[in-house]
Amino acid sequence: MAYLNNITTPDDLRKIPAQNLPIVAKELRDFIIDIVSAKEGHLGASLGVVELTVALHYVFNTPFDKLIWDVGHQAYGHKILTGRSDVFETNRQLNGISGFPKREESIYDDFGTGHSSTSISAILGMAIASKLKGETLKQHIAVIGDASIASGMAFEGLNHAGVTDANVLIILNDNAIGIDPSVGALKQYLTNVKKGSAKQDNIFEALNFNYSGPIDGHNLPLLIEELNRLKTVRGPKFLHVITTKGKGLKKAEENQVTYHAPGKFNKVTGDLLPKVNGEGTPKYQDVFGLTIVELAKENKKIVGITPAMPTGSSLKIMMEEIPDRAFDVGIAEQHAVTLAAGMVAEGLVPFCNIYSTFLQRAYDQVIHDVALQNLPVIFCLDRAGLVGEDGATHHGVYDIAYLRCIPNLLIFAPMNEEELRNIMYTAQLGLQKPIAIRYPRGRGVTKNWKQPFTKIEIGKSLELKKGTEIVVLSVGHIGNMVAAVLNDLDSSKIGHVNMRFIKPLDVTKLLSIFNKYSTIVTIEDGCKIGGFGSAILEFANTNSFTNKVHILGIDDVFVQHGSVAQLHEINNIGANSFKIFIESLHANE
Repeated sequence: MAYLNNITTPDDLRKIPAQNLPIVAKELRDFIIDIVSAKEGHLGASLGVVELTVALHYVFNTPFDKLIWDVGHQAYGHKILTGRSDVFETNRQLNGISGFPKREESIYDDFGTGHSSTSISAILGMAIASKLKGETLKQHIAVIGDASIASGMAFEGLNHAGVTDANVLIILNDNAIGIDPSVGALKQYLTNVKKGSAKQDNIFEALNFNYSGPIDGHNLPLLIEELNRLKTVRGPKFLHVITTKGKGLKKAEENQVTYHAPGKFNKVTGDLLPKVNGEGTPKYQDVFGLTIVELAKENKKIVGITPAMPTGSSLKIMMEEIPDRAFDVGIAEQHAVTLAAGMVAEGLVPFCNIYSTFLQRAYDQVIHDVALQNLPVIFCLDRAGLVGEDGATHHGVYDIAYLRCIPNLLIFAPMNEEELRNIMYTAQLGLQKPIAIRYPRGRGVTKNWKQPFTKIEIGKSLELKKGTEIVVLSVGHIGNMVAAVLNDLDSSKIGHVNMRFIKPLDVTKLLSIFNKYSTIVTIEDGCKIGGFGSAILEFANTNSFTNKVHILGIDDVFVQHGSVAQLHEINNIGANSFKIFIESLHANE
């Protein structure tokens, strides 16, 4: 690392002769591979922009000039060149640096980008602010992936930027893949541009951008030459750069989906290292993917929809087996929701599979297009709860609160794989209302999960353990931890109810519970404010109960990154912290 070891800021980079920058790029690529192979993280996206990263910090005067990465998966090289090489091995670990750009982490991280397609609006806002402040020499650059630019918000930003004289440079990192391969008409258009066979006028020139490219994103001298030229061009500019995701690691280039975030691997060969934990029980996403195919073979009205997450949601299984009824709509959550609403209006049964954190981006559509019209869309909210190392931008801890206030909407949280299967089966039989089914990232608890379908009664809870003084009301997968802890305590005083439905609540059961138990404990892997526990308090108040209610969940803070187990304990919903809490209650009863 002849050069990289001596780079603590981009100023150090700019002192290196331009002809030696390819050496810097090789060292940077090797450094990323070395750390990520052992510590895990997002690999392919950052490998693909190594040369672009070096060129941008070499040509532009960061942090005076503003630079945004969209999505932040691409920013590992950026972090290493901006003073974080010595702590990069803590990437995505508890108390370590974030896996995404983060404003409070560095003056070089100009905007947080965990969700996609925000960079053009943000950089335009910065450019307009600079103009109003008289900062005429400041440059404003956004690097956006071809999957991200296909999202509606990116087009909104382009549409506005094109009628301004703002000094912005939009760089399209075109590698034809986000996490899964890019889809849609824009992807086909960009493919034709690369081939030189695009029939239409250039879409970006038509939006009033000074367009250049496409150019080789791995040719450092060419990148530097073009970026230096664009520095002198005023107004909105657009540079089309062609890159290869996973560049420099053969396995990552050949299998770009797997090596987006491959886990641990051999840094020399690229071979994945075996994962040793959790084998034998399926991931919830796979239970969803296999079950929707099983149901769709019997019910021809079933369709599947995902916004750019076919592999992550396991809808890819249906896309391969029943391709004409499974739709990847790209990074377009708003479109996915309203597309599903339109399908319901014409008699289909859509399962709209969206990560909890990404459904936030389609909140108006859930209310206006689905719930207001009482269209029974089946929302499958993957990655609900704390998701781990991706941190605050990706935790699915708000869905209970932001959905619970919407009329007409049912909310169900399965405790295990069988409940997920059975609520999917129940929903496709025909509900009169839309339903949100929330389940976590990761593995379930049941090896022999593929049992015959049984219908679930809407609004019905399950009593798992009888008690006399204290009762724990749980929703979702976290109930398995509760059951295990209570089994170890082996106390006849403590009961446990798997509530399952957050909306509607099992009122009959709750009346019985409040009349029987003096102390009620609620637990959820979601925010306390407006969540499941709040619903229980509302019930108690409405019915004039004065029992003591303890709410366990996520406090009014943004939870940062770490393993799921670590974050559960920090937020007092892990097995150890829950056991201590219950034991203290038990002792005082």
